[in-house]
Amino acid sequence: MIKVKKVISDFNSWRSYLVYVERIELHIDTDFSISLENSKSLLEGISKQICKDKQIALSGGENFHALIKTAFDAIGYEKGGFVNVVGGALSAIGQQLGKLRKEVGTTSHGGTSEQIERRNLVIDEISRDFLIDATDLVASFMIRNHENEILRREEQSLFDTLDYYEAEEFNASWDDSYGEFSMGDYSYPASEILFNVDKQAYVTEYNTFNESPE
Repeated sequence: MIKVKKVISDFNSWRSYLVYVERIELHIDTDFSISLENSKSLLEGISKQICKDKQIALSGGENFHALIKTAFDAIGYEKGGFVNVVGGALSAIGQQLGKLRKEVGTTSHGGTSEQIERRNLVIDEISRDFLIDATDLVASFMIRNHENEILRREEQSLFDTLDYYEAEEFNASWDDSYGEFSMGDYSYPASEILFNVDKQAYVTEYNTFNESPE
């Protein structure tokens, strides 16, 4: 599950979900029912965390499909937009994972030795690969888009509220690098020009400056 592990490495606050990823990968060949169970748990957990971050109350009785759909809606993209359309398709895949769990899973209900031995034969190898890849895609898609939406909102808030004179340290650093620009009798520092000509670029550089370990 390369995609979701990469996303979790990018957004460390999600690292606790690696426990599900490890269980999924560990049991794919030996007991796919456990992989499927943890695939469902991974998507449920991500969905609940997104709803929590967005302060969307859950009753606790939502079915698997409704929970994932609520999480996609909570990310905040415009209704009918590309992400929501894709989200609807991916949530449908999530719903199928929930249904397959009931067919393949053995942890919720006991079974005969023959039933237990046959459980891995319910889904062929190609279908297993598809389901794991789908889980990887859905999980990474949800986390990354949720985090990107948070960053977009933070940048927009900063864009709306940042005052040029409050960013003295950044301005000084930018001006040390690029100096002042003269136009006839007028002279302006590079930071002031950037702020007034392209504030979005100013905000981006301001964030980069503040995030730099130096």
